[in-house]
Amino acid sequence: MFTGIVRDRMSALGQGVETCFRVQFADGTHYQNRQGTPIFTIVIRHPRAYARILLFGHIGLMEACFDGEVDVDGDLAAAFRAAFESGFERNPNALVAIRNRWHEWRFSNASIAQARANARFHYAIGTEFYRYWLDKPLMMYTCGYWKEGTVSVDEAEINKVDHVCRKIKLARGETVIDIGCGFGGFMFHAHEHYGALPHGLNTTPEQVTAVEEEIRKRGLQDAMQVRLADFREVDRQYDKVVSIGVLEHAGRDQLAQVVKAHADFLKPGGLGMLHFIGHVGVRDTEFYIRKHVFPGGWIPSLAQTITEMERCGLEVVDIENLRRHYAPTLDAWAERFDRNWENIRALDPVRFNEKFRRVWRTYLISCAEMFRSPAGRTHLFQIVFSKGNITRDNYPMSRGFLYERR
Repeated sequence: MFTGIVRDRMSALGQGVETCFRVQFADGTHYQNRQGTPIFTIVIRHPRAYARILLFGHIGLMEACFDGEVDVDGDLAAAFRAAFESGFERNPNALVAIRNRWHEWRFSNASIAQARANARFHYAIGTEFYRYWLDKPLMMYTCGYWKEGTVSVDEAEINKVDHVCRKIKLARGETVIDIGCGFGGFMFHAHEHYGALPHGLNTTPEQVTAVEEEIRKRGLQDAMQVRLADFREVDRQYDKVVSIGVLEHAGRDQLAQVVKAHADFLKPGGLGMLHFIGHVGVRDTEFYIRKHVFPGGWIPSLAQTITEMERCGLEVVDIENLRRHYAPTLDAWAERFDRNWENIRALDPVRFNEKFRRVWRTYLISCAEMFRSPAGRTHLFQIVFSKGNITRDNYPMSRGFLYERR
């Protein structure tokens, strides 16, 4: 009985998809959406997966895959392209919506202690793990900038941090705080290439330790520092403020607080940059990302973010949408993750087990296709802002300065 119902669901989705695919059921029967050679095959290996699919839709299918009850043979990226093409998001699942709201309440970032636990779930996995698949020079875990001629994610990440430095007119001797500084890539670039005095703020102890070790290794203790703290723990003001991939971790109820922190960290007349994943329109954040990858995460809309900036007295100077740049960044990460999987697994076979591999491949590959999708409503924004209105004297009248050779 369940086989027939799942077959009907798959058929309804498959009719509107040009990609040829097959579904192999646990009883040996199959469904194929059109004639031709399937690009991928969804193999249902255990009947238990049927109930998960019927109850929770695409979430049930992915979680069954995480647990080995379902496999995808063939091109996993093509499977996600077909999913986005099918318009599955247009029919929200009520049970998933309930799970999503419960998860948001349970893992709320309202307390600094829970915010730190949420961050550690993802970012405390270990520096060596990230070293295997992030860019080599900077270890930036955010969207690269693939300007014309860029051939690698290593170049794209250098381009990105340089793009940020240029946008905020970073100058020698200026203090700049990097809220949620990750492994310190922006800080080191800002000091080495612009002579700035960077300060990092991070809520993950393991990343703070990694940055401190790198600062000591480079002998830069007098030029920069990093502090273990939550974004709400504002200690002083800086000439410039940046956050690169932080806003989407704050949570729905903390959006106003995290934006206000950017204003509080910034000196009057100063410039800042918000680099974040944002929705066009208000919509729920994907549940499997919250549950399995980023607990406490929530993607705000561009409009919601701008509203909070206005309330804090921040002037929006410039907005750039880098959505198209995220797909090749994620493609590169996924390729390196796959290529180095055996080395990753050897770091800790218990932690980096088969379920972990499936979750992270799904996360990296599905997000690449989400940003690539013509119908996608999840984008990547860079907002340059000032504390108080800018003038002709403190900011150029056009974007031409961004593209001048240094």
